[in-house]
Amino acid sequence: MESTVDWKKISKFTGPEQSPGFLLWQISTQWRRRIENALSTIGLTHPQFVLLASVGWLSRHGNTASQVELARHCKMDINMTSQILRTLEKKGYVARSQHKGNDRSKFPRVTGSGSELIEKALPLVESVDREFFAKWQDDVGTYVALLQRLV
Repeated sequence: MESTVDWKKISKFTGPEQSPGFLLWQISTQWRRRIENALSTIGLTHPQFVLLASVGWLSRHGNTASQVELARHCKMDINMTSQILRTLEKKGYVARSQHKGNDRSKFPRVTGSGSELIEKALPLVESVDREFFAKWQDDVGTYVALLQRLV
């Protein structure tokens, strides 16, 4: 027996194409697929890239950020952050240390080979972004501002 859903009763949208959440899902899925394809050519996943590049960015002036601070910066789960950093460490792209007096926190830093990988990866990601968001080029500042409000 087939059941029917009374869409008008449960949704304020006339269809999925009116739902900002569904549209964001579709856009992010398409964009992420392209990013993953580009990064796979250099052996990185998207989450690995985000964390590696963020470690590099946050420490660019000699500052250090803990794994917890890194997770907050990336809006990622701390356990996932730790697992990904462990993988990046095994590959030799990051090193993690503990600071004296702070035995529980780990502080990742980018290694030389990690810096080289960032220099390969970032242009790939920005190239995908330029192509994917080409329709927004004239209004990219407006769209970035809107996305920043959502974050």
